[in-house]
Amino acid sequence: MKFFPTQEVANLIGVHKVTLKRWLSSGRVKEPRHERIGRQNWRVWTERDVQRLRAFKEVNYRKKPRRKKAGSMKAKRSKS
Repeated sequence: MKFFPTQEVANLIGVHKVTLKRWLSSGRVKEPRHERIGRQNWRVWTERDVQRLRAFKEVNYRKKPRRKKAGSMKAKRSKS
């Protein structure tokens, strides 16, 4: 069984690490198993956890594309 760190899981599902941590702290996503290494407590994500997060993202996370502002500085500069 393969294990992943939080940063790698965020990259695999296509969200920022902060977004994933926000989901965890709000209780929207179940915490993975924790492993104590030295004095630090680490989240240990499995492949099953990654699949579960991908399914959660598909249902609950729709990132809207950004629109360009009408009066942006680049547009004003290029006209001059």
